[in-house]
Amino acid sequence: WLHVLRQHWWHLQSLKAVGICAFMALFFPAYFHVLHNPVNPVTPMPLTPLDAWIPLQPEAFWVYISLWLYVGIAPSLQPSLRALLQYGAWATALCATGLACFYLWPTAVPSQAHHLDPAVAQHAGFALMRGLDAAGNACPSLHVGTAMFTAWWLHRMLSAAHAPAWPRLLNAAWFLAIAWSTVAVRQH
Repeated sequence: WLHVLRQHWWHLQSLKAVGICAFMALFFPAYFHVLHNPVNPVTPMPLTPLDAWIPLQPEAFWVYISLWLYVGIAPSLQPSLRALLQYGAWATALCATGLACFYLWPTAVPSQAHHLDPAVAQHAGFALMRGLDAAGNACPSLHVGTAMFTAWWLHRMLSAAHAPAWPRLLNAAWFLAIAWSTVAVRQH
């Protein structure tokens, strides 16, 4: 299974690297444009029991940003140009749908979730995240959506390569950690 995945990794690797970077270079300006230019009033989302159960944990920031490494794995393991293009089309559809939701129905984390202890607000990376993402576009969570999309594709690919259980469990754990982190840093 490692040999199969290694072959997939190296096949068209330059194209995959350029494609992943280009995708992100197109996505982020679109995301921040929609975030900073809502066409409708922003709807604050209600706090849920999950918000009460998972306390604010600024150290979850590092898990939260690990998404940007995680989402690069599945396209890097696509076995062929056709599979890579199919993956890219589905990833584009997912992100475009999320951006359309944010455009038509801008949402935000409720203001009471933003009251931070000054020590928490100074946590490395946390202030940067708050400044960039502004806790907007909270629902649906495109962060969790893209993590789930990645987890599903990786599960399929690991199963097709006859990988043992531990890589699939690691994949599931990484997805769950990213989903937890979005609540723990109060971004979704």
